[in-house]
Amino acid sequence: MGVSIGKAWRLGMLSTNLALLPNNNKRKHQHVCSQQQQKKNNNNNTISWSLVCGFMLFVLGLISLLTGHMLSDLEWYSHRLVHPRLVGNYRAPIDIWKSKLSKYYYGCSDPGRNYAPAVREQMSNGYLLIAASGGLNQQRTGITDAVVVARILNATLVVPELDHHSYWKDDSDFIDIFDVDWFISYLAKDVTIVKRVPDKMMRSMEKPPYTMRVPRKSDPDYYLDQVLPILLRRQVVQLTKFDFRLANNLDDELQKLRCRVNYHALRFTKPIQELGQTLVTRMQKMAHRFIAVHLRFEPDMLAFSGCYFGGGEKERNELGEIRKRWTTLPDLSPDGERKRGKCPLTPHEVGLMLRALGFTNDTYLYVASGEIYGGDETMQPLKDLFPNIYTKEMLAEEELKPFLPFSSRLAAVDYIVCDESDVFVTNNNGNMAKILAGRRRYMGHKRTIRPNAKKLSTLFTGRHQMDWHTFARKVKACQRGFMGEPDEMRPGRGDYHEYPSSCVCERQYVDEELDTNIDN
Repeated sequence: MGVSIGKAWRLGMLSTNLALLPNNNKRKHQHVCSQQQQKKNNNNNTISWSLVCGFMLFVLGLISLLTGHMLSDLEWYSHRLVHPRLVGNYRAPIDIWKSKLSKYYYGCSDPGRNYAPAVREQMSNGYLLIAASGGLNQQRTGITDAVVVARILNATLVVPELDHHSYWKDDSDFIDIFDVDWFISYLAKDVTIVKRVPDKMMRSMEKPPYTMRVPRKSDPDYYLDQVLPILLRRQVVQLTKFDFRLANNLDDELQKLRCRVNYHALRFTKPIQELGQTLVTRMQKMAHRFIAVHLRFEPDMLAFSGCYFGGGEKERNELGEIRKRWTTLPDLSPDGERKRGKCPLTPHEVGLMLRALGFTNDTYLYVASGEIYGGDETMQPLKDLFPNIYTKEMLAEEELKPFLPFSSRLAAVDYIVCDESDVFVTNNNGNMAKILAGRRRYMGHKRTIRPNAKKLSTLFTGRHQMDWHTFARKVKACQRGFMGEPDEMRPGRGDYHEYPSSCVCERQYVDEELDTNIDN
C-alpha cells in the first residue's frame, strides 16, 4: 500500500536528507489557510484596551441576546481580548515540543464549598448496576458517567461491569484493569461505591434487578424522571450498553466530578502501571524527549470509515468485504469523506505532517497501534522519515507476554506511554485520542497534535505540485488551532473528555521574569 521514500515527492524533493532541509525564515510567519493579512501592532494607539474591550463586550452582549449564545462563550471572547498574549502571538512560530502558554493554566477539579457529601449506603435510593460497552476507552467514559449518574440519583454504585462480548473480546474485569480499592476510596466523598449488591438485599428481592437502556446523551432530568422512580420501587436497577448515555453539557460541579473520576480515580492496576512506566523509562533512556503516535489503521476501522487509502482494487475488495459486516452502514463517497476530514491519516501522511511541522528525522517515535493494514509495506514510508520507531512489542517482548491475550490491558499500557510522552500525536479522532487530549490539557497542556484532516487532505492530494518549503509552510498554517494550545479550549466546545473546560483554571499570577530565567 505504502509508497517508497524515493517516490514520496516528485522530482526527488524527499530523496535528499530531510533532516537538513533549510528553514524558510521569510515565509514561516505566513498563515496560508487564511486570506486575511496580519495587521501590524500600533504602539502609538491612543485608544486604551479598556475602551476596546468595553465596546467589543457591548457588541458581543447584543449578539448573545439576539442569537441565544451562552454567557460562557462571551466570557471566552472577553478572555482573549484582555489577554493580548493569546492574540498577538497567534501567528508567531510555535514551539513544537511544548506550549509556551501552558504555565498559565492548571487542572482544577476540587468540589465547591457547598458540595454535599456522598449519601451513605443505608440512606441511598438503591443500588445502581452499570454494564459498560466497547473497548477500554469507550468503557472509561461509561464508568465516568456511571459515577455522575449515581450522584444524580443519590444511589449506591456497584463497581461497573466491563464488556466481554464486543469486537475486542477481552474477558478482563474491572479489577483486572483498574485499582478497584483506590477507585472506591478516592470517590468516597462523592458517591458510595460497593463491590457487589449485599446478599441480604438480593435474597429479599422478589424479582431480578430491573434492566433498562437509557437514550444516548440523556440529561439529568431524564434520569430523575424515568430512572429514579423505578430505582425507588425496585431498589436495584441495571443500565446496559452504558456508553455516552449522559449529556455532554452538565453543571460545573458534575463536570468536575467527571474529571475527578477520569483523571484521578481510574488508576490502572500495579502490573499495568509498572509495565507502562518501564516502557516510558526505556524510551527516555534512548532519547531526551520522544513523540507517541496513536496510529489507528486496523482493517476493520478503515472499512468502517468508508475511505480509500490508495491501495487499488485489492484494498477496495478487501475493505469492502469487511464493511459488509455492518448491514446498516450507508454508502459513502471515499472522496467526499476525505474532503470532510473524516478519514484517518495514513502512516505516511502522519510522517509528512510531523516533518513539515519541524520534527527532524532523528526524533524518536513510540507507535501505539493494533494491526496495521498492509503491514510493513504501509509502515515503511513512516520509517523512512523517522527511522527511530519503537512499539511496546519491541521494547518489552518478554514482559509483554502475560498481557497478550487481553486487548484492554495492552491498550492500557499504550495509554500510559502516550500520556507520559513529550508530544502526543494521533491520526484519528477516536475515543483514546479524545480522552488523552483532554487528560493532557488537564495535566498541564502537554503538547498534543491532532491533524486538521479536512484541510490537510487537500495539501496531501496536491503536494506533488509544490516544493517542500511551500508544503511545510502550508501544513504549519493549517495546523494552527490543532496543536493543543490552551486557547483552543473554550466552554461548550466539543466533548467534555476532550475539552474539560470546567476543570482547567488560569493562574492569577505568573512570575514572568522568573519563568524566563527557568526556561533559559
